[in-house]
Amino acid sequence: MHVVNKYLGLCKLKVVALIVFTAMVGMFLATTPPGMVPWEVLLFGNLGIGMAASAAAAINHVLDAREDAKMARTINRPLPQGQLSERNALLFACLLGALSMVILVVFINTLTAILTFISLVGYAVVYTMYLKRATPQNIVIGGAAGAAPPILGWTALTGSLDPNALLLFLIIFIWTPPHFWALAIHRRDEYAKVDIPMLPVTHGIPFTRLQILLYTIMLLVVSVLPFATHMSGYFYLVGALLLGLGFLWYAIQLMQGKDVAMKTFGYSIWYLMAIFTILLVDHYLPLLA
Repeated sequence: MHVVNKYLGLCKLKVVALIVFTAMVGMFLATTPPGMVPWEVLLFGNLGIGMAASAAAAINHVLDAREDAKMARTINRPLPQGQLSERNALLFACLLGALSMVILVVFINTLTAILTFISLVGYAVVYTMYLKRATPQNIVIGGAAGAAPPILGWTALTGSLDPNALLLFLIIFIWTPPHFWALAIHRRDEYAKVDIPMLPVTHGIPFTRLQILLYTIMLLVVSVLPFATHMSGYFYLVGALLLGLGFLWYAIQLMQGKDVAMKTFGYSIWYLMAIFTILLVDHYLPLLA
């Protein structure tokens, strides 16, 4: 069991849980009229997506092992601690990724498998290997991979892309920069030490605070789109506005120079879980009428 825990430590299970949750919400929102997702899609779709996300996380651990060993936030990860070799971690990631593709192709559909593979490569290779070290806009561009799960959940059920699924993608895509930059402000010195050009390192904390505020305003606007397109109703609209105003309140506090970067980061995680929960509840409210 101790060995299993070491490998599970490569998977970033808390992040994967959020990924699977947003993918699952995408599945349920794709039901028209609102209904139950078939158990095969629910089980194998989320399993395949979750395994692919875990594989991407493990590859990220391998590629970032040297930087992780120098940062307080990541020094206790399995590779910096010498609990696993990079070779075994990479083999584990490849096996997990291959199995995820088999599950998605056999039990779900080819489109979902292809999109999931693109997301895996986008995060594990394009973002981690290149973008993260090449530009302070790394998290903006690389955020596309992390925003894909609702689309993957949607296509797992329907086998096709839909504009409503793209709205869910857009919410996470715009949410990602203020979410991560809040953490980057708190960890600025650590990123500077390992020469990773996060925005607070290259452009300073005041500029990053401004970007967080601007993206949070954009997020508030984008979060209203599901209501504007009649995808969701008034229950969602009220919830999205309240959640967005809460996020904006933290962003304004940051702009005022208050030390709330980690509180903003923590709220952003809660925000994403809450807004997708509200989307889900709103979708099934007609059944209770």
